Amino acid sequence: MSIKKIIKTNEQWQQELAPDVYYVCRLKGTEAPESGKYNHHFVDGIYQCVCCDEPLFSSEEKYDTECGWPSFYQPLSDTYVDYKRDMSAEMMRVEVVCSTCHSHLGHVFNDGPQPTGRRYCINSLSLKFIQKYEPHVP
Repeated sequence: MSIKKIIKTNEQWQQELAPDVYYVCRLKGTEAPESGKYNHHFVDGIYQCVCCDEPLFSSEEKYDTECGWPSFYQPLSDTYVDYKRDMSAEMMRVEVVCSTCHSHLGHVFNDGPQPTGRRYCINSLSLKFIQKYEPHVP
């Protein structure tokens, strides 16, 4: 369970993050569909928050939805993400944010596969991937 919180000013975040990452993570932007490096990325490992390194999603829960963004059917734990009501696109959506630094990750929808029925539609720019390495046994 994440108990640490990272609080920085917009100016601090802007100095630390690339402009496109700042736009998505701090200004609640969205990367263009099919543009993200993790959209068609299927390697064993963990997806972390690009702003604070909080582990968020596992490759084991990632699936291809052909929606244009990386999709997961659940986070590693609901303690790693927070949910906020989002009415910004003229419709009611549920925003997903990192519970540690409040970075905008994407949105969650109720049209995903079992066992959860959820689709976490996440911006690649909000993620950092750590590959799982299997020890080599001779």
